[in-house]
Amino acid sequence: MTATTDAEQPQTTWVLTEGAAGMVNQCLALTDALGVEPVIKRARPVGLWACMPPWLLSPPLDVLASGSDALMPPYPDLLIACGRKSIGLALALRRASGGRCFVVYVQDPRMNPARFDLVVAPRHDQVRGPNVVLTRGAPNRVTPASLDAAKQRFAPLFAGLPRPLVAVLLGGRTKHHRFAPAEAEALGRRLAAFAKQESAGLAITASRRTPSASLAAFQAGLGDTPRYFYDGVGENPYFGLLANADAIIVTADSVNMISDACSTGRPVLVATLDDPPAKRFRNFLDGLREDGMIRWFEGRFERYAYTPLGDAAVAAAELRRRLEPSRAR
Repeated sequence: MTATTDAEQPQTTWVLTEGAAGMVNQCLALTDALGVEPVIKRARPVGLWACMPPWLLSPPLDVLASGSDALMPPYPDLLIACGRKSIGLALALRRASGGRCFVVYVQDPRMNPARFDLVVAPRHDQVRGPNVVLTRGAPNRVTPASLDAAKQRFAPLFAGLPRPLVAVLLGGRTKHHRFAPAEAEALGRRLAAFAKQESAGLAITASRRTPSASLAAFQAGLGDTPRYFYDGVGENPYFGLLANADAIIVTADSVNMISDACSTGRPVLVATLDDPPAKRFRNFLDGLREDGMIRWFEGRFERYAYTPLGDAAVAAAELRRRLEPSRAR
């Protein structure tokens, strides 16, 4: 976490999303790097307001879907929002505060970025502008400090596995990928062959998006391969997998998972899927390959070095630089 003096810190900070873990974590990556403790707000518009294009009309702050957190004054000095459903609410908060709330949107808003004080978006998207900070991946909370804290804590989980230890981050169904059981079983067989050839142990975690039938097929494909598998029971050892791994294999379906892996400095081997990736995702992968961060998983263990991603720190530094002049408004 980057040190920040009291004079540089906003007095109050909100994180606003519709509640998806990936969105929340991207925002928290920025607050971690800033050194501030945010109030986490989960809210989304309701009814026709949920269908209204945010660039056309912002929803009212007091008409929200059931289960939403209240968005009432006093409004924060800094708002960090992520997710399509949060855009209209973020703009409404900016207006309700009289422009005193500094609004940051994470990801491509697909509208004029000048509507926000700062936009933090990946370079594989199209958004550009004087108030846009481009990242190579998704801001995340994987830092040297977080990895160091997790390494010893979770090491006993993997003590009985062969080395090298390879973490496997298993994705699932998306708009562009089905990850059907047959595909999952084939991937399991590939990993079993890899582990046998390299005398490697596998430490595996699945995504919330992994279909249960596909997960069962994947396990069947692995057979009796030595492995640790996180089944969702107990504390999530995700950071422990990343910290203890000698390399990471990740399926080609998630910007967040691949960005996490590339923030470790470990070799990252991307397992391709049956369905071709969307153009923007292909651009994301191509960029990381050109930067020397990822390679395709081809059934063998690879060792190589690169400078880990540090997107959250880069974005936080620019945000900190812009915050002080904004207080004179």
